[in-house]
Amino acid sequence: MPEDKELERIQIKKMKEMMKRKKETKSVTPLNSSNFEEFIKSAKLPVIVDFWAGWCMPCKIMAPVMEELARNYAEKAIFAKLNIDENLEVANRYNVMSIPLFIIFKQGHPVERIVGAVGRGPLEEALKKQL
Repeated sequence: MPEDKELERIQIKKMKEMMKRKKETKSVTPLNSSNFEEFIKSAKLPVIVDFWAGWCMPCKIMAPVMEELARNYAEKAIFAKLNIDENLEVANRYNVMSIPLFIIFKQGHPVERIVGAVGRGPLEEALKKQL
């Protein structure tokens, strides 16, 4: 158990370091149950999280959209993804009933939810409202 706590402490430290680097925001950061809350709470920029699963075809369709938005909004927002099958407790905490689900967080709190393979336009508009 002490090793698990030490590993988690190191993961959180590394995540914080990555968030400080501007280049980090140019890609979509994978999250999990052990780093989700700390990542969201420590972010200085809005964070958009893609709740997805490997078997979900609409999720696969939206993945390149998230990557493109991450490149285009690298200095303005942070982009992350969470596999709901591997992190059920986080999915349950945020009442994920349908995927893909995109939740935008500001100052650690969810401020907007976008459900489905909506394409770039609606996702970008929701993001712009929070910038």
